[in-house]
Amino acid sequence: MRYFMTFSYDGSKYNGYQKQPKARTVQGELEKALKQINSLKPVSIHASGRTDAGVHAYNQRAHFDMDCDITPNKLKQSLNGLIPDDIYVKSIIEVNDDFHARFNVKAKEYIYKINMGTYNPIEKDYVFQYNKRLDIPEIERALKYLEGTHDFRSFVKLESDDEDCVRTIVQTNLIRDVKNVNQIVISILGTGFMRYMVRNIVGMLIEVGEGKYKSEDIIGILESKDRKNAGICAPACGLYLKDVYY
Repeated sequence: MRYFMTFSYDGSKYNGYQKQPKARTVQGELEKALKQINSLKPVSIHASGRTDAGVHAYNQRAHFDMDCDITPNKLKQSLNGLIPDDIYVKSIIEVNDDFHARFNVKAKEYIYKINMGTYNPIEKDYVFQYNKRLDIPEIERALKYLEGTHDFRSFVKLESDDEDCVRTIVQTNLIRDVKNVNQIVISILGTGFMRYMVRNIVGMLIEVGEGKYKSEDIIGILESKDRKNAGICAPACGLYLKDVYY
């Protein structure tokens, strides 16, 4: 039986989503719990994608196969009883055997939270403590230059020279928190993302907001296909996988 799972996690205490030897990971904790439920037979989880150390998720998705006789609701309850309390399984449903949580993805949405106000130690693992004012209208203009289909080689790791870096950004938004005027949230919806791509984009946007670049400089940076032209990489703490669409 193939199951499709939606789950959230606080990534601040994990060495990323993907299972690694001798490291605490989200995948590792989930697979350890599923093994107990599955009569100590290993269960492999296939997620929509991985997140790096310190990155959070509101709605990560994954599928896995199990032969034991258990309903999706009972499986959800059992999993939540075994996994750490910084991971939570929100739903589990049965799906066809040809469904794949990664290869069937149509789009993903990431958000990034920035605090422009006074340093907040309570939120330091969940909101980037930039603690200075940014030029918001200029960032909003820069975001629009990122929309559409582009080669995003300037916004991925330098080692990605042989990788196809063409992706489509469907929509971008800058959201202001009405309850906290010092916090902004950058939202990016796209058909696919490469490692560090969102964090590198946000780092560039922060430098636009500082006045180091103009919004229209994004055009030349994209055309250069050179990571060295695209500014800093924003910290992991402010990044969230908001949703995955199929």
